[in-house]
Amino acid sequence: MQRAHSHLPAPDWRRRLSLYWKLTRGDRPIGWLLLLWPTWWGLWIAAGGMPSLWVLFVFSAGVWLTRAAGCVINDYADRWLDPHVERTKHRPLATGEVRGREALAVFAALMLAAFALVLTLNRLTVLMSAVGVVLAASYPYLKRYTHLPQVYLGMAFGWGIPMAFAAVRGEVPAVAWLLYAANILWSTAYDTWYAMVDREDDLKMGSKSTAILFGELDLVAIGVLYALMFAALFLVGQRAGLGPWYYAGLAAAAALVAYEFVIARGRERERCFRAFLHNHWVGLTIFAGLALDYLLRNTSTVA
Repeated sequence: MQRAHSHLPAPDWRRRLSLYWKLTRGDRPIGWLLLLWPTWWGLWIAAGGMPSLWVLFVFSAGVWLTRAAGCVINDYADRWLDPHVERTKHRPLATGEVRGREALAVFAALMLAAFALVLTLNRLTVLMSAVGVVLAASYPYLKRYTHLPQVYLGMAFGWGIPMAFAAVRGEVPAVAWLLYAANILWSTAYDTWYAMVDREDDLKMGSKSTAILFGELDLVAIGVLYALMFAALFLVGQRAGLGPWYYAGLAAAAALVAYEFVIARGRERERCFRAFLHNHWVGLTIFAGLALDYLLRNTSTVA
C-alpha cells in the first residue's frame, strides 16, 4: 500500500531554492561557459600558461557567480517584457513566482560572494571589480534606449579579461585590451544570433537589439563581426608570441563559425538559437589551441 505522504508537495524552502536556481539559469550552463572561455584565454596569456590554482578557482567561481547575478538583474529589468515573449514567459519573475525584492536580494548575495573572492587578490583587481559590478547591473536597461545592448553585453562579459591580467601581472598591458576587444566582437556576434530568436517579440514590445538594427543585413553584419574578432585574435597571437597550435585553434574555430551560418541561414528561431549555443565550441576550441601551445612550449623549455 502506497504511503499517504508520498504525494505531498515539496517543502516551501525547497521550492524557493528551485525557483532561485531557475532564476540564476543554473539549469542552463551555456551563459557561464561563454564567460568562462574568454576569461581563461586571459588567464593563460597573462600567466604564460596555466595560472595558479587559487587564481584559477577565484575567476572560475567568480564567472559563475557574476553570470548568475547578471541573469537575475536582467530578469528584474525585463519583468515587464518577459511575460510577452514566447521564450521567456515562464521565467520565475515573469510568472510572479519570485517577487522583485527577492530577486534583488539574490543579486546582492551573489555579487557579495563574488566580491569576497576578489578580495583575496591584489588591490588593482579589487578596484577593477567595481567596474564589473556597474557593467553587470546596468546592461539589462540598455535595450530600452539603444540598439546596441549586445555590444554592452560583450563589455560586461569580457571584463574578466583585463581583471585576469591585473590579478596575474599586477597591470593591464595592451594585449589584454586587444583580447578584450576581440571578446566584445565575439559576444556581439553570438548575442545577435540570440536576439534574432526574439526579434518579432521585441519589435511588438518596443525593445531594441542589434538584430533589429541590422535588419535584412543581419547575416552580413554577424559575418563582419566574426571576421573582425578573428583578426583581433590573430593580432593577440602575434603580440603574445603564440605559436602554430594557437593559430590551428583559430582556424578550427573559424570553421565552426562558418557552420553556424549553415545552421541559421534561414533565420528560423530554433536554428538561430542553435547557432548561438554553438559558440561554446568556438570558445573551447580557441582555448584548447591556446592552452596546448603554452603546454608544449613550456614542456620543451623544461626538457
